[in-house]
Amino acid sequence: MGNYIATFFSHFGAMVFKKKCDGEGYPAVIMPVPRSLSSSCGTCVKFTGSAETAEDWHSDELEQLAEILEDGNFRVIWHS
Repeated sequence: MGNYIATFFSHFGAMVFKKKCDGEGYPAVIMPVPRSLSSSCGTCVKFTGSAETAEDWHSDELEQLAEILEDGNFRVIWHS
């Protein structure tokens, strides 16, 4: 399990993703997108879980998925 940031094309997409995290038991928070990552709507979900699970939840609203590295930087895993 790792820490990730998921960005979205709309606020609605972020809210739906957060709800899905909550339902699956993955800790998650909605927050502004970090400046080093760009996003269409400016809202992201920071969550602890697995990248594979988030990719399985892929929807038209998911813009990108980035892993939070130990040094605080990000590694983009998937981008639409």
